[in-house]
Amino acid sequence: MLPDLATAPPTSTRGRLLAHLPPVATLGPLLALFIACAFFASQSDRFLSGSNFSLILQQVMVVGVVAIGQTLVILTAGIDLSCGMLMAIGSIVMTKLAVDSEMNPYLAILCGLLVSTAFGFLNGALITRVKLPPFIVTLGTLNIAFAITQIYSKSQTISALPEALEYFGRTFRVGQTAVTYGTVLMLIMYLIAWFVLRDTAPGRHVYALGNNAEATRLMGIDTARMLLIVYTLAGLVYGIAGLLLVARTGVGDPQAGQTDNLDSITAVVLGGTSLFGGRGNILGTLLGALIVGVFRNGLTLMGVASVYQILITGILVILAVTTDQLSRRKG
Repeated sequence: MLPDLATAPPTSTRGRLLAHLPPVATLGPLLALFIACAFFASQSDRFLSGSNFSLILQQVMVVGVVAIGQTLVILTAGIDLSCGMLMAIGSIVMTKLAVDSEMNPYLAILCGLLVSTAFGFLNGALITRVKLPPFIVTLGTLNIAFAITQIYSKSQTISALPEALEYFGRTFRVGQTAVTYGTVLMLIMYLIAWFVLRDTAPGRHVYALGNNAEATRLMGIDTARMLLIVYTLAGLVYGIAGLLLVARTGVGDPQAGQTDNLDSITAVVLGGTSLFGGRGNILGTLLGALIVGVFRNGLTLMGVASVYQILITGILVILAVTTDQLSRRKG
């Protein structure tokens, strides 16, 4: 019987050293990030400033967390178009309960997380029980969540938040750069996701499910249950992103999240995760989120209008997916 190459420890000194190096799949996104930073630094003197890096990190922490949930879904060969709206509805529930209903802010946060998680569970249930395509299901829940968010908030921004909801927006200094506690939480979440996907049986099952769902089922793995867990966890992650969004902006914004589905998918595919499932690296997603943040920030410094930023983001997605498709054909 052949050893499990995914879990077998490296036996040679060279193997042990290579195990601690970044995965090869992350080298492309890392190079792209370096090139993007070099380009925008040449276009604006402000790009390399500590205050600008602080701004990039604050922008990235929200889409970066959303992209964690999106990565889990895409690794199973699915897609989640509802992510931005699940983030938004969670943020509105927690802020409205804390401000208008004067609920204990920690309980309000819990309620917001539960609502986002419940929508994630609904996505998973419709996909696994009713056998609907992920694209259709999440497109439907995107619109449902958006409508409920507008009705519940009466399309009004919620301000004057209690301190507990703004905690992750607070900063500490690293050199000349102010880093938010939300950024630290994002990095911790990436480390947890990296460990689970790399070193646990459920993580390997996620990859197996994306590679070949039928073969995975024949191995005795409950694929429907695994998909349900993935979409439910993704909903929880989007709720956490909603909390970080509230902490960063200081308000509950019912119009939030409308571009985060595109931004999160862009981060995932730029990070090297295949839209066809079964192949990818969560650390690559973090690099992809940084690339998205750097592009948005750099284009803003160059005076490029937001509509053209969305255009460029769409082009980046197409280029990344085309590259993935070509590599699959060669493979």
